[in-house]
Amino acid sequence: MTLSNDEKHLLIQELADLKQRHRSLDIAIDDFAEQLNANQLEVRRLKKQKLRLKDSISRLESRLIPDLHA
Repeated sequence: MTLSNDEKHLLIQELADLKQRHRSLDIAIDDFAEQLNANQLEVRRLKKQKLRLKDSISRLESRLIPDLHA
């Protein structure tokens, strides 16, 4: 399936947004984990959220890569 230029542009924007959210979560996890009395349940929740974002990023990236015909 070939994407139109508009579809590609929207996917690229969404991909940039997801990557920014992923980076922000990474920083938040690091900051939160450095606290002496960090709530480990909250840290795990943030890490799971970060993994879901990473999966979404991977799916979008694979949609943007054109199919290779062998």
